[in-house]
Amino acid sequence: MISILFVQGGGAGTHDDWDNHLVDSLGRALGAGYEIQYPRLPDEGDPQYAGWSTFLRAELAALPGTAVLVAHSTGAAILAGTLAQHPPPQRWGAVVLIAAPFVGPGGWPSAEFTLPADLGAKLPAGTPVHIFHGLADETVPPSHADLYARAVPQARVHRLPGRDHQLTNDLTEVAAAIRAAVGSR
Repeated sequence: MISILFVQGGGAGTHDDWDNHLVDSLGRALGAGYEIQYPRLPDEGDPQYAGWSTFLRAELAALPGTAVLVAHSTGAAILAGTLAQHPPPQRWGAVVLIAAPFVGPGGWPSAEFTLPADLGAKLPAGTPVHIFHGLADETVPPSHADLYARAVPQARVHRLPGRDHQLTNDLTEVAAAIRAAVGSR
């Protein structure tokens, strides 16, 4: 069984009313052999880097090194920041960021954290990284995927035409990337 940690986005009701549809889609698309953990992050209506990062570090410590990390929106940016500030000792099965705002130069400002220009160098060597962004995203501009591509040059960037911030609740392409990544181990 392959473990997947799905990190929700921020905003009131996101866990139960929005990102749960992404988790359901991913589960259907992956099928048997995968176990998705979908914890509720603290204060989802007002996500703070320090609180979410601390929570995520505890979740990451409990996962096997073969686990796949999938994160959406604000949760993806905070996961990326957490991995950069606290580099994991093990190689993950994959890191998948969906509709992630880039926090730093050219992206969104934050007084709490900034993603480093060499984010990719902070990730364990050999960990597959995938960036997914809908080109019809009106929440996080699709140009943020380009900022991630520069910071994580080893990442595979998937720009999905006609897809919104929630990728129209269809994670078929994400599931295919996960299957390819864990099949390559």
